[in-house]
Amino acid sequence: MKAISKFQAVVNCKCPRCREGDIFSGKMYSFSFKGQITNEYCPVCNLRFEREPGFFYVSMFVSYAMNVAEMISASVATYVLGLPLVYENLWYYVGILLLTVLICSPFNYRYSRVFLLHWLTPGLGYIPGSGAKTK
Repeated sequence: MKAISKFQAVVNCKCPRCREGDIFSGKMYSFSFKGQITNEYCPVCNLRFEREPGFFYVSMFVSYAMNVAEMISASVATYVLGLPLVYENLWYYVGILLLTVLICSPFNYRYSRVFLLHWLTPGLGYIPGSGAKTK
């Protein structure tokens, strides 16, 4: 199997070591409470995703940064599309920002963990051939 690039592995939420196994089971947007579940181990190379207890708490900071960027983008887009920034329109902006946060939260949850595994974890990198299943 041809190795995929790091960018493709991040976009498709693949394991940082083998770039074949899925980090998550379930869909990003679903109507059940079991939508996004982080696999404990990579199904291909058996890498343990949660490196230590509380490892994914750091992803909250990544998610916060993503959330701030999305809120700024939504505010600028709202202004550019014609809603003047005056006191009378304050609640429109608040509603738009809350809707943005609500819509983007599943995306932020998933990709903050993927970014943490791929770019912010020292010593965790791609090892060619680690995805080859051995029996």
